[in-house]
Amino acid sequence: MTSQIVRVNFSNVLIALAIAAAAAVWQAAAAGAATYAAMVVDARNGEVLFSRNANARLHPASLTKMMTMYVAFEAVENGEIGLDDKFRISRRAASEPPSKLGLRPGSRIKFRYLLRAAVVRSANDAATAIAEAVSGSVEAFARRMNRTAKAMGMTHTNFKNAHGLTQNGHLSSARDMTILGRHLIYDFNDYYNMYSRPSTFAGLKTVRNTNRRLLNGYRGADGIKTGYTRAAGYNLVASAKRGRVRVIATVFGGKSVASRTKHVMELLDKGFARAKENVRLKKPALPIYASRSPALEMSVIPMWRPDEFEDAGIVAGESVGVSGEQGSIQDDADQRLGDAVSDGEAIDDNAVLSHVPLPRPPALAASSASTGDPSSGESDWRITVGKFPTSYQAEKKLIAAGLIVHRSMPGVEKSIEATKYFFRPSFINLSKSQAETACRILVAREIECEIDGPGG
Repeated sequence: MTSQIVRVNFSNVLIALAIAAAAAVWQAAAAGAATYAAMVVDARNGEVLFSRNANARLHPASLTKMMTMYVAFEAVENGEIGLDDKFRISRRAASEPPSKLGLRPGSRIKFRYLLRAAVVRSANDAATAIAEAVSGSVEAFARRMNRTAKAMGMTHTNFKNAHGLTQNGHLSSARDMTILGRHLIYDFNDYYNMYSRPSTFAGLKTVRNTNRRLLNGYRGADGIKTGYTRAAGYNLVASAKRGRVRVIATVFGGKSVASRTKHVMELLDKGFARAKENVRLKKPALPIYASRSPALEMSVIPMWRPDEFEDAGIVAGESVGVSGEQGSIQDDADQRLGDAVSDGEAIDDNAVLSHVPLPRPPALAASSASTGDPSSGESDWRITVGKFPTSYQAEKKLIAAGLIVHRSMPGVEKSIEATKYFFRPSFINLSKSQAETACRILVAREIECEIDGPGG
């Protein structure tokens, strides 16, 4: 009988036991509050270093705003919306309970300030305003959030709103929020640094980073998102980088800000201890969305509301700031705590955006560039938006589509091709980037769109 020698890495065993012991102690301390769940991963390749109740469907609280921001960043990069576009605040957005920026119904504010407020302060009014600006309504935005979550493989998540306040059926898991955290870091790395800024001006006032306990107290910490509701407890998705190693730790169901932060620091410590030094970076795959057009497999893009829809609160291209001096409005929302915020927790404990204006991504410049030299073939692209039995129907569809995509291809030429059996409305003489940008916007609006290139 052959004997076998079993080699045990006692270092890893001790680390695993230490993680489990810390989790057990913290879970016991949080008993009677919200359900505890946690996950720790090596952010570079997604390797799971620790997991406890990671698939349990729980209330995510303001971790929800991670997806709100992901979709908002996606909309900016896709050219659907501009950082300096201004929007009129609805009564629904203004009436959201604290934590909030203090937006007033009918007021107008730049989109960039809404982003800052949602990240810095976890402002619920700003999150709702973002949803309405991008998709026209909270409900439509939530559908986009869910489509994005599905494309990322977040199998235990269902969003009902953009802010994370408790709502029946609005649930996620520690595993899913860890997945989302990795996507935020790697899919929008140019934006991710916003989460570590100490303060920012958000149009009405300067707000401070409420994730400062972690950022100031843990070496290498640079985000991501905290949240609290009575149903959820104190939640946190945290990321830290030391040298070549980046670790993400997610916790649901904390008893207090202090205990949650302490436990996350312990989990991050154990994560760094277990993570290998030399790991090949394997970024998460970008979400792929089902498309009606065989030429496209791109992001869902919500309705763009054109300049003519003034009553919807959009004035595209305006760059005038919000009235009021920086810091002139008293930060009184901290004193008006709703059911979503416990006594002593003045705000929903979240991260911050810089007051430094964000540059438009290169993709936007490409999509709005000149169509190029016709003789070179660079402007020989066209998109077709369906086939119709009458010229009237074709012209009507062409006008409607033009209102949606006019920002991505100003001055575009329109054409209606008549065949024996139908009329085919098209936009012609486009560059490839213009055609792709416009078509993906139309596909997201469930408008049929086909791209034809030179010789196609």
